[in-house]
Amino acid sequence: MNATEERLIGLTGGVATGKSTVTAMLRELGAAIVDADLLARRVVEPGQPALGEIVETFGRSVLGPGGRLDRRRLASLIFHDPADRAQLNAITHPRIAALGQEEIDRARARGERLVVFDLPLLFENHREGGFDGVLLVYADPQTQLRRLRARSGLSEDEARARLAAQWPIDRKRALATWIIDNSDGRDWTREQVQRVWAAWQRR
Repeated sequence: MNATEERLIGLTGGVATGKSTVTAMLRELGAAIVDADLLARRVVEPGQPALGEIVETFGRSVLGPGGRLDRRRLASLIFHDPADRAQLNAITHPRIAALGQEEIDRARARGERLVVFDLPLLFENHREGGFDGVLLVYADPQTQLRRLRARSGLSEDEARARLAAQWPIDRKRALATWIIDNSDGRDWTREQVQRVWAAWQRR
């Protein structure tokens, strides 16, 4: 990557594939990270228009103490109903995209030449055309299921519903520009991340 070239990389994966692990490694190497999950939390803070729309659509039962969104309660509703999930996405995704662009613009204003936008539903929302390439964090489906149940305390049916809400990870794998296989240990993942980083720097 030459001194004047700016690059915007999309990073995606599937639930419990380990995107956070890979983004942390990329941040250590010097990438500017824009995290859609963090932006998603910002757009539903109390007082934000999106939270009002969510309550209007799904009812006050999705609120927890202090009027904050009960994300687990909302998830239990939308992951079993594609129509409800589509309604939620219509409320939140445009706002997340707008905040993401603001973060990208700020990073570039600071002089960052390489920005990585961590976007879980990148392929599902057909966002791949907006990036100079897409890095996929991969884990095989059984590993995804095992990790998701271990970290979230979900039943197998609940965990499978979460997986079914996204494209199958192997469908995403076929579309990605670069792949990090995070099915094994952290050292193997770090070695792959360093190789991808080196390739980005050479371009």
